[in-house]
Amino acid sequence: MSALAFAIGAIGLLAGVMIGCVGVGGVIVVPALVYGIGMPIQDAIASAMMGYILTGAIGTFVYARAGSIRWKLAGWLAVGAAPGALLGAWASNGVDPRLLEFAVGALSLASGLNSVFGRRRGGEDGRTLAPAELVAVGAVTGVLSALTGTGGPLVLVPILLWLKLPTLAAVGLSQAAQIPIALLATVGNFAYGDPDVSMGLALGLGLAAGTWGGAKIAHALPRRTLERVAAVVLLLVGALVLARLGYRQIV
Repeated sequence: MSALAFAIGAIGLLAGVMIGCVGVGGVIVVPALVYGIGMPIQDAIASAMMGYILTGAIGTFVYARAGSIRWKLAGWLAVGAAPGALLGAWASNGVDPRLLEFAVGALSLASGLNSVFGRRRGGEDGRTLAPAELVAVGAVTGVLSALTGTGGPLVLVPILLWLKLPTLAAVGLSQAAQIPIALLATVGNFAYGDPDVSMGLALGLGLAAGTWGGAKIAHALPRRTLERVAAVVLLLVGALVLARLGYRQIV
């Protein structure tokens, strides 16, 4: 394994642990690939989405075994997420890279702020959503995820928590939603661009291993502790991305 592939795999491992634990973490992948390795942002987003195929499969398997995925809700989410992901992939290959960087930074910062200051309204175990709500949420998640390379959970988990679903159910649904989002976004990226398969594979292996371990940790450690750690990471990543973008605009 080359040094570059090893570094990409290590980035995937760290992000995978966060994804498996609290449903977010994919947002650190693109900044790490862009700023740490020097990969163009469109290539970083395409590699990230390719890697999330494995992440979604592993995370879905682990959460399904634990009984934490509501399959009926997941199906309706996928109905909206699949076309949304194609649209997001198309947009990511034609949008100004600076706008993509801003979107990644803003999404990370907003998610971190929501984790710290947002009111977590406790959802009941039997809480459900109407099919139309789920399709709309899935479409928004698919577009934003494929556009920014965040994979799904970063967008989906806060929305589902706001809609009063229990935390573990929200994270489980976000794992299942990654599969159609990542698959359709990857199809779109191949149609509209030229992603590097080897980099996507190295990232995917790291993400898969990290997600497996993170999902196990999520069912063993206090949820609030994991959420606080994730919030700090999200705030730091978002602030650094926006600060770097602002500095480059000034100079």
